[in-house]
Amino acid sequence: MRILWRPFGFSRRLLKVENCRITESESLIPLTWTSLIQRLSRAPRIFLLGQRKRFSTMPETETNQRDSELFSPPSDVRGMTKLDRTAFKKTVTIPVLKARKEIVSKLMRSLKRAALQRPGIKRVIEDPEDEESRLIMLDPYKMFTDDSFEKAELSILRQLNVNPQISNYNLELTYENFKSEEILRAVLPEGQDVTSGFSRVGHIAHLNLRDHQLPFKHLIGQVMIDKNPGITSAVNKINIIDNTYRNFQMEVLSGEENMTTKVRENNYTYEFDFSKVYWNPRLSTEHSRITELLKPGDVLFDVFAGVGPFAIPVAKKNCTVFANDLNPESHKWLLHNCKLNKVDQKVKVFNLDGKDFLQGPVREELMQQLGPLSKERKHSVHIVMNLPAKAIEFLSAFKSLLDGQPCSHELLPTVHCYSFSKDANPAKDVQRRAGAVLGISLEACSSVHLVRNVAPNKEMLCITFQIPAAILYKNQTLNLENYEEPPLKRQRTDESLSEEKTQIASIT
Repeated sequence: MRILWRPFGFSRRLLKVENCRITESESLIPLTWTSLIQRLSRAPRIFLLGQRKRFSTMPETETNQRDSELFSPPSDVRGMTKLDRTAFKKTVTIPVLKARKEIVSKLMRSLKRAALQRPGIKRVIEDPEDEESRLIMLDPYKMFTDDSFEKAELSILRQLNVNPQISNYNLELTYENFKSEEILRAVLPEGQDVTSGFSRVGHIAHLNLRDHQLPFKHLIGQVMIDKNPGITSAVNKINIIDNTYRNFQMEVLSGEENMTTKVRENNYTYEFDFSKVYWNPRLSTEHSRITELLKPGDVLFDVFAGVGPFAIPVAKKNCTVFANDLNPESHKWLLHNCKLNKVDQKVKVFNLDGKDFLQGPVREELMQQLGPLSKERKHSVHIVMNLPAKAIEFLSAFKSLLDGQPCSHELLPTVHCYSFSKDANPAKDVQRRAGAVLGISLEACSSVHLVRNVAPNKEMLCITFQIPAAILYKNQTLNLENYEEPPLKRQRTDESLSEEKTQIASIT
């Protein structure tokens, strides 16, 4: 999932012409075009040309800032906590060009620069005084008089016999015409941040509201439903994920209370009760990354499988999958999703504690996979441990897990263990903590992948390494001199990890 709201600020730019100034009211609501032109006409002609050029080449961000001024909701909605859509009516004056209806289509192709570019507002409307004509909405920040047209535009107007005279039209805006950001900026206290995390999970909008937004929570939820087609329920997380089953308590802000939803991720379908299982749409790329590491015939042990976002794509690659989750609801939906995606014959599903899973089914299967006949096998064994808050603690289950003679080095299982870090050097922090649990140093024999920025100064990372035989097998002596770095991606330097962190933070 991606984040759908963005910071939305603006700065007013006051144009100075000699000793006169365009007032804010004139720049925000262009009701007095004549007055505006009179003031601009006092300046030398070269200034008007330069100003016109600047308007026509204004960057998109500045256009958005201007639109937030002209197309902002009425000021009296400030402080509203219960949504009243009728209170958002507002009239603005827009410049228009009159043209015969039969030439409008051809004319519009030549007026892309001059035409109004506002989503949700028709650029061509009927002329209330002449049914054979149409009115073309023009950009109020570019078009003031017939002199505002560029030469090429005037040439087209002459060819089509269109009078370049610009007139004004009073356009009524309603709730439907405003964007969600504009509505919330107008409603919430002035100066307060209106941004909020918004993840889409099927028909559910999952928000992370901040304290100052809570008095407006029901209004915010309804706005999210109104402004996002397909969203029928808006919920707010009201606690962190700290329980045994990795789900969080949530409050329905608006809409239906049905939390059973369906999502598509990487061409696979998942169904589940969002209130009872863990699902994070921001991990789609990570699910794909791990899936691409495995080849047909490989074996995957998914220790904390959830509803199957690792297990199901890997099983589709004709791999053998052992998937486990302690949460009974996750276990139920994992079975359901395996059938839904037609991989139920390739996935063995368990409902155990992670440690019991590792020391039970995983141990038994590894004894067979890495036994005397293992030299004949060409496939790899992978173990995914996606429980970032605690997964590193479960690494201790690998100590002396297997009996007998060690297998060859290249057949040793590869572990992908997830963790959070608030350390200044998160990669080394994760290596240090994982190594401390195993009783070895992992700095020279592991790779660390930055998954995403979870919060300010908090990263989610994945450390990947092969378990040394001296750790995995009983009665073995660890010889680090003979322990070579596994054929994984090269260990990332602090500089490359920092660069990736900056890139991810910029789009989160």
